[in-house]
Amino acid sequence: MLLALACLRLLLQVLLDRHYGFHRDELAVLADARHLAWGYVAYPPLTPFIGRIELALFGTSLAGFRFFSALAQCVAMLLAGLIARDMGGHRGAQLVAALAVACMPFSLLVGSEFMYVTFDFLWWVLLAWLVVRLLNSGNPRWWLAIGLVVGLGMLTRYTMLFCVAGLAAGVLATPLRRQLASAWLWGGVALSLLLFLPNLLWQIRHDFVYLDFIRHIHARDVRIGRADGFFSQQLYVNASLFTLPLWLAGLGFVMWSKDAVRYRMLAWLFLVPLALFALGQGRAYYMAPTYPMLLAAGAVAGERWLADLRPGTARSLRIVTGVLLAMAAVSSAAVALPLAPVNSVGWRISRAVQDDFAEQIGWRQLVARVASIYHALPAGERAQTGVLAGNYGEAGAIDLYGPALGLPAAISGVNSWWYRGYGNPPPTTLIVLGADPKAIRKAPADCTPAGRISNRQGVQNEETRYHPEIFVCRHLRIPWRRLWPKLRSFG
Repeated sequence: MLLALACLRLLLQVLLDRHYGFHRDELAVLADARHLAWGYVAYPPLTPFIGRIELALFGTSLAGFRFFSALAQCVAMLLAGLIARDMGGHRGAQLVAALAVACMPFSLLVGSEFMYVTFDFLWWVLLAWLVVRLLNSGNPRWWLAIGLVVGLGMLTRYTMLFCVAGLAAGVLATPLRRQLASAWLWGGVALSLLLFLPNLLWQIRHDFVYLDFIRHIHARDVRIGRADGFFSQQLYVNASLFTLPLWLAGLGFVMWSKDAVRYRMLAWLFLVPLALFALGQGRAYYMAPTYPMLLAAGAVAGERWLADLRPGTARSLRIVTGVLLAMAAVSSAAVALPLAPVNSVGWRISRAVQDDFAEQIGWRQLVARVASIYHALPAGERAQTGVLAGNYGEAGAIDLYGPALGLPAAISGVNSWWYRGYGNPPPTTLIVLGADPKAIRKAPADCTPAGRISNRQGVQNEETRYHPEIFVCRHLRIPWRRLWPKLRSFG
């Protein structure tokens, strides 16, 4: 039954994932997938590697490129049911756990986009299931599997360290500390480090550039308020508001119930990352991967509680649970699935909650506009013209759609594009995207407006709202070798 539900969701996601267009973050991963390395400025290497596989299998098909994202979320849904089963839950608890995870707005959203947070979510849930298996069996060999998942997590997103902190605290605070003497535990640690080693060496060779990146991104997020409301948003951003009683029951169950003493480790896996993210002013969604295990624990706790009630009362509460899950599914789908036509009422409802879909609109038109400017230049000048993108969405769009329109590869100082340089020979004319009109006046070149970015749907997003102007710049007054370090940026 769990597998059938996961397959049904996979089919639904694949059918819906063809809508809109590539998100700006997906465009960045697409570009990095064509330049495989052991590290990137913005993230570790595993997600671009998976992207490279998807490119080989599906090309640039929108639904194809998102297939593994949808699959990862369906596997996480299945794992939640297995966590409930291994905690003693029967079929009802397993189904409730799986459906509750399927109703998470975060899970639905990241299952619709190819991003590293999608696979990060899977590794956390898989680790929680492996921990439950370890707790049930007492077999220290499970540490090897846990170490494997930690290593994969570190190759996906460095926030896996927060999960490891919770795991370490749980080991020290529970009877698992007896396994500190086990060679299997330390073998798991060694395996995780071995998997992470190539990326660590890449970071060393690049002066730990990720630290510079994350300092910039974190300061920006705090400055514009993205880190505000961390605790209040835990109630509705990650898991649905309608499943709030379920995961709170799960947290209480693993913290205080005598029937769940064995699973107290799960409380540490939640509370330690919660405290660390709060202290570090992290964003609310960073905690999303911790909720499936609590939803599973809540399903088990609810099943045991209902078993002690009179049949009529228990039946009524099961109906209430079903209604709450249905409401969670409808509300989450409305805001997190690419269902509604652009600019419809449903679109506006979804956009009031998140703006990911707006950032999928207009990239083809942007590149077509750049191509029209490029081909309007004299033939001799075109041969020496480059396209300078101000952000990774623009750079990724030029690299994806530009070749078919005769455009050169994007030049950009943002993130990993900076390492790819400005070409040889360097361009003498630039088509510049993403520049502020006030800043462009101070550029060491003669720059003139050449067009504006728009989209047929009239959607206001980052491109059309904040930097719609396109400029053509000539007569560069600074050598490229001196200019290039000044163009480096993080985003």
